[in-house]
Amino acid sequence: MSINPILSALRRHKTGTVLIALQIALTLAIVCNALFIITTQFEQMGRPTGIDEHDLLMVETTQSGITAGTDADKATLDASIKADLAALRQLPDVMDAYETRSLPLSGGLWGLGIRMMPSGLYGSHTIYFHADEHTLATLGLRLMAGRNFRGDEIGQDDDSGVLQPAVIIVSQHLADNLFPRGDALGKPVYFTSATQPSTIVGIVERMQTSSTYDGTDNRTWDTTLMPMRLVTPTRSYVVRTRPGRLAAATQSVPKALYAQDPQRVIPDGAGGEDDGVRSFAQIRAEAYQGDRTLAMLMGVISIILLAVTGFGIAGLSSFWVGQRRRQIGVRRALGATRRNIVHYFLVENALISVTGVIIGILLTFEFNGWLMGQFELARLSPVYVLIGAVVLLLLSQGAALAPALRAARIAPVEAIRAS
Repeated sequence: MSINPILSALRRHKTGTVLIALQIALTLAIVCNALFIITTQFEQMGRPTGIDEHDLLMVETTQSGITAGTDADKATLDASIKADLAALRQLPDVMDAYETRSLPLSGGLWGLGIRMMPSGLYGSHTIYFHADEHTLATLGLRLMAGRNFRGDEIGQDDDSGVLQPAVIIVSQHLADNLFPRGDALGKPVYFTSATQPSTIVGIVERMQTSSTYDGTDNRTWDTTLMPMRLVTPTRSYVVRTRPGRLAAATQSVPKALYAQDPQRVIPDGAGGEDDGVRSFAQIRAEAYQGDRTLAMLMGVISIILLAVTGFGIAGLSSFWVGQRRRQIGVRRALGATRRNIVHYFLVENALISVTGVIIGILLTFEFNGWLMGQFELARLSPVYVLIGAVVLLLLSQGAALAPALRAARIAPVEAIRAS
């Protein structure tokens, strides 16, 4: 079949042809980038934090009637923390526990700059977590080099002074950033405003910050464990429960804490965001709730765009079939088969679709370039563009098939009478 009659027909219907081609192009650009973002979001939501997330519980508590204003208050708070931890570790549902302020994904970023010398430029930045000698076991962190903290190395932090512990444990990612030659163990570093060095005595394999953010600098893995108890009225306890005892521990742990201090406050959010007793599964779900909603919204928008594009192609094809009843009848009278009629409309639609897809591919990469500049999104893989192009071409042909079949059923006599 000659393509010249098809091109001639398309030139007579420029407006409809251009609109459908542009609709296909815009749909391809939006859907490909949306699919890429959705995939990236789900990959990010499923990435491991570096800790053993199973059977992990976080309890937020506030001790009433006391502040950390004096040394006596700090001593009282420190003694209270030690008593709480001793009580928790004796529970039959609990394997280990420690006190801190945050966990990976739990929200709230406490960061410090890092220098190699007491003065000069900062070489890196880290998010830190309070820890003690029980932290590695409680979180299931894998020690790649060095050693754990000792009990006599655990200090106090009341949020009012400069942090300069004698020893620290860092993530492998931070160690590699600070010392690319791989000789971080035993090296001293200086935190923000510190005058005394902190020596790296241990390196853990992987530990995410308390945020879900993962920018192009990949700082979300630059973490440090500080050997300090947080001696403030508001604090959190992280509890490693025995296998299968997580549900029981959510009941026994608060009871044990209330037994130590009946006046303490543990928020009760009925399992929601403000709940003072949360499993790590809840923490992860809350941390990525916005990402999950965004991914679902983009998925719905993509489906709507594809549906609108499909209906648009079907509507235009149906309109053209109605306008060409006389021409179709003449072709049938001259010997054209139903297959020839279907083939004509599908080829015509394919030409429009391919043109739209070519324009759409250019728009897709332009749109991705803009997203990279505005939101630090990674470069779009050509695989997504290929998948999107194939889907749109199949959708386009599928949408045009019904009108084409309807055109093929037009009888020559009926077409001539309709004219």
